[in-house]
Amino acid sequence: MMEYLNVGKIVNTQGLKGEVRVVSQTDFAEERYKKGNVLYLFQEGLAPIELVIKSHRKHKSFDVVSFEDHPSINDVEKYRDGILKISVEEIGELEDNAFYYHEIIGSEVFDEAGDKIGVIKEILSPGANDVWVIKQNQPGKKDILIPYIESVVLAVDKENKKVIVEIPEGLVD
Repeated sequence: MMEYLNVGKIVNTQGLKGEVRVVSQTDFAEERYKKGNVLYLFQEGLAPIELVIKSHRKHKSFDVVSFEDHPSINDVEKYRDGILKISVEEIGELEDNAFYYHEIIGSEVFDEAGDKIGVIKEILSPGANDVWVIKQNQPGKKDILIPYIESVVLAVDKENKKVIVEIPEGLVD
């Protein structure tokens, strides 16, 4: 059974020449949408379709992509709301201290003393650093937002989905 990871969602067509607008969920857009790369389109109730990238450009906050053998808007209109994915086998090895979102989300978070703080529920990319959102153990407690920087995230064990952090003074009520 092949495993897939989300690259982005087709939200609309762009122009008449078979381009689609994609809201990307990848930090590696240039790599994922490289000419000749294969992505898999998933749509509800349909078998995945293999698509080969023909072109890619940035436009506002979108990635605009076209596919081989899809020269017209009529060829891609039906793909709207489809999710573009890559097979797990195709993801490259990352540099040290770089992670795929799926490797971090769901990890348990502990402080240096070994006390469990909570679980990482999402990752935000607001600017210079990613921000990891930790859902706290105690009900009614607000989520903790920690910057992904060396002084805060001390260790990441992606095999066991465990993260050790040092929460800066004043970050948690």
